[in-house]
Amino acid sequence: MQRLKPPFRADHVGSLLRPQWVKDARESFAAGKFSELDLQRIENIEIEKAVRRQQQAGLKFATDGEFRRSWWHFDFFKDLTGCELYKTDGIQFAGMTTRGESVRVTGRLDFPADHPMIEHFKLLKDRCDPVRVMPKMTIPSPSVLHFRGGRAAISQDAYPSLDDFFVDLAKTYRKAVKAFYDVGCRYLQFDDTAWGYLCSEEELGKLRTRGDDVGSLPQVYARVINYAIAERPADMTITTHICRGNFRSTWVSSGGYEPIAETLLAETNYDGYFLEYDSERAGGFEPLRFLPKGDKIVVLGLVTSKTGALERKDDIKQRVMEAAKFVSLDQLALSPQCGFASTEEGNILTEEEQWSKLRLVADIAKDVWGTT
Repeated sequence: MQRLKPPFRADHVGSLLRPQWVKDARESFAAGKFSELDLQRIENIEIEKAVRRQQQAGLKFATDGEFRRSWWHFDFFKDLTGCELYKTDGIQFAGMTTRGESVRVTGRLDFPADHPMIEHFKLLKDRCDPVRVMPKMTIPSPSVLHFRGGRAAISQDAYPSLDDFFVDLAKTYRKAVKAFYDVGCRYLQFDDTAWGYLCSEEELGKLRTRGDDVGSLPQVYARVINYAIAERPADMTITTHICRGNFRSTWVSSGGYEPIAETLLAETNYDGYFLEYDSERAGGFEPLRFLPKGDKIVVLGLVTSKTGALERKDDIKQRVMEAAKFVSLDQLALSPQCGFASTEEGNILTEEEQWSKLRLVADIAKDVWGTT
């Protein structure tokens, strides 16, 4: 059951806890005490360490931990042509509120040739041994740009019709996919809260209140994503991570995958799906029955990234076997349920607890599939 291409049997979503040196450097840069080159030097050093730690944990790939970002999503969106970051109310999580920032669409969308994350990927790739470690890049899904603010966050002057917005959004992401491929990216992931929120009756109520047609959104998002990734070359893997919110170990939504499973798993053309399964908020494994037989992979997020307590190996292996009742074991893999630091603040656990979680994932993968 060895996998020579991603997603791997032992995988992870992408973000890692920021080392204190990186946090301090970013604060100094924001205060004007550090130059951009000073900041990048420190980020490079810590990313190189993180790449080695991921390899030492038994993983076949590495991310840059998103060390160069403040937000998992806004840092990508704000550098698209036609988008800007602005001050607003924070996002309400369970008992906690984020910093008050968001993005909005102010003009026609496009992916600029000088988008900073192209350079971020190149810097990561330079730090990965091409024989032993594949560099993995994470960016927010196109659906998130619409879902985050809805019609109110999209300029009426630029887009009198939302249909035109979705067309440009799809074209922008197709251009992004090509740009990442051209600099050597072969493992790209679209991180996505929209699909997870569409599983929540509470969140669906909020969408109806702001005027969204919730019945059509899954199909709209699937069409945008499918267009965006349709021309990826055969040697490029594109996965998604479906999230219910992750900020300082809290969350936003609850609800099983049943409402969106068929559209997401059978009709959206990703190569793999990272699905949260670390708590009862995610429901059961029954929706996995919609995964078509073949090459698609579901990466089971059974190890939580929200707390430092280490799960028991036998408990996780038992849950993998429960999932295998609905989809072939050969189409399954294992990861933590989410990133460890979707924002630069990070979840409430230590760096060593984080690395123990990743080693646990690799150890269990060897037990279940005979390989990572």
